[in-house]
Amino acid sequence: MSNPVYLALDIPDLDKSLSLVKKVRDHIGGVKLGLEFFCAHGHHGVHEISHLGLPIFLDLKLHDIPNTVAAAMQAIHVLEPAIVTVHAAGGRAMMEDAKAAAGANTKVVAVTLLTSLDQRDITQIGYNGEPRDQVLRLAELAEKSGLDGIVCSGQEVGAVHSQWKKGYFVVPGLRPAGSAMGDQKRAVTPREARDKGASILVIGRPIARAEDPVAAARAIEGTL
Repeated sequence: MSNPVYLALDIPDLDKSLSLVKKVRDHIGGVKLGLEFFCAHGHHGVHEISHLGLPIFLDLKLHDIPNTVAAAMQAIHVLEPAIVTVHAAGGRAMMEDAKAAAGANTKVVAVTLLTSLDQRDITQIGYNGEPRDQVLRLAELAEKSGLDGIVCSGQEVGAVHSQWKKGYFVVPGLRPAGSAMGDQKRAVTPREARDKGASILVIGRPIARAEDPVAAARAIEGTL
């Protein structure tokens, strides 16, 4: 079984990013590059990281009219990402067009609810019911749209896995036992998420900001 851990690399300094990945690459399965990294370094930065030989997850959370999202997907096609995110809230047509425009080897997954949101937050932005209910609704829409899977918290992945047996589930906001929660409000441990059906485990600060990133990555790997 390949390592399901993707290192969330949102360090604005490219040299430091490359150095970190070189240190921990034997203990991770891929690298997640988000908006902070992509806005700072663009295609060049993605190419530099990809040269280290690990799969690239472009977490761009595309969310716009269908034509614009499809054009954006085509623009990053040359980067050959293993995974790309769009927002499920963009609707069925947007997701269908995003998948149609993606490369044959790129998994397109839909972001449901950010792991930084809790019940109070989702009520304020107009969602009714529990976070789990909204995630399940959006997961069903993503499946009908032909996407490969979704992004959700570890608290919902078990329910989604039961509903969508062949889905590809990306779980961010994970915190190893004893770690600080930071801005994550619906976090679980990597082992818990994996046991509930997560395909990919996205882990950032517990590795990137550890005093010894290699030891931290190895410790997480050892729990899986």
